Amino acid sequence: MARLAYTLLLWLLLPFIFPRLAWRARRQPEYLQHIGERFGNYGKNSGPAQPTLWLHAVSVGETRAAQPLVRALLQRYPGHTLVLTCMTPTGRAAAQEIHAADGARITCIYLPYDYPFAVRRFLRRFQPVAGLIMETEVWPNLVAGCAAAGVPLALVNARLSARSAAGYRRFAALARPTFAGLTAITAQSEGDRARLLDVGAREVQVTGNLKFDVSAAPELVARGMFWRDLREAGADGAPRRMLLAASTREGEEALLLDALAPLVRAGVLLAIVPRHPQRFDEVARLIESRGYALARRSAGESVTTATQVWLGDSMGEMPAYYVAADCAYIGGSLLPFGGQNLIEACALGCPVLVGPHTYNFTQAAELAVEAGAALRVADANQLAGEAQRLLQDEGARLRMGEAGKTFTETHRGASVKTMQMVEALLAK
Repeated sequence: MARLAYTLLLWLLLPFIFPRLAWRARRQPEYLQHIGERFGNYGKNSGPAQPTLWLHAVSVGETRAAQPLVRALLQRYPGHTLVLTCMTPTGRAAAQEIHAADGARITCIYLPYDYPFAVRRFLRRFQPVAGLIMETEVWPNLVAGCAAAGVPLALVNARLSARSAAGYRRFAALARPTFAGLTAITAQSEGDRARLLDVGAREVQVTGNLKFDVSAAPELVARGMFWRDLREAGADGAPRRMLLAASTREGEEALLLDALAPLVRAGVLLAIVPRHPQRFDEVARLIESRGYALARRSAGESVTTATQVWLGDSMGEMPAYYVAADCAYIGGSLLPFGGQNLIEACALGCPVLVGPHTYNFTQAAELAVEAGAALRVADANQLAGEAQRLLQDEGARLRMGEAGKTFTETHRGASVKTMQMVEALLAK
């Protein structure tokens, strides 16, 4: 009954989908492309010639986290093709870029909205032998559709914050059978496991976080070193330091530009890389409104001694920014957005600063702080003070960088454990 009510609500919302896509297309025109896929229309091609595995990664973060799992799947099942689905244009673009070399075996498309007819179209078209969903994307009709079609469906690298768990408990009549309908679940931590069981999951295995197994592309590491070498000395001839604000969210840039003004005026290069590309122009205007000398990565503008803020308005280059920076603030944590992934920065030896709001990455953030790879600050003013201290103390930066590398190396191995679950799933 609860799923029926949910589906009726989806039908009532149907007329608003197209205006919503058009609204989002004002900033990202790609939202008006491939609309048919969002309703399960993938053309008239016949079914797959080879057995198909299906992996869903909602957007960029999940797509990048899935890299080691994708490599393991292609290697372990050479006779299979892989359908990689997402929900956002940036996720789709990232998937196509990351897996360009495996294009013959990987199809990158949108997962349809959670309408029963769209789910059936998707499953009939690709006939997956198994489905894997990254992290948190659990949809009632998708789970039910897979069960009806006999497609085993697993939630992998699952994370569930206390806030999200409370939301699911409010709709327990819908959430509990949905989580119970999953064939298998692998979670990032014991806390995630407990919360998943609490909202209805039948059995959950803790395998760790796949993000620890992601390795930066060598060409991006080399690009970051190139940027670091190009960075000109300050007016006093001393090496110019760079502070990176990575994956910032709406409202954070203004806080950072104000709090970090003394550092920037003193010669520190502030690099800002917004989380969402549709905000690049908005952030550029904000920087210029503060009177800072701005260079934009997308325009190929050189970073000179006169440049005060470098806007990283490019996609797929975050590892290069971490390599180039002397320390980094990980966005989404000064304001209550839940934080972004800090593991990549730690793995590349970049000292990390995080704010008080890291509930999306609770375990990783806590472990990084305990390991000495990250520092937690209460607000933007404290962040400015800690950043100044780090930028002036090379020994502290080196210690944090080495601690970050050790921290990430210690927690590798989730992809191997996840593949053991996948093999058991396909053996049934």
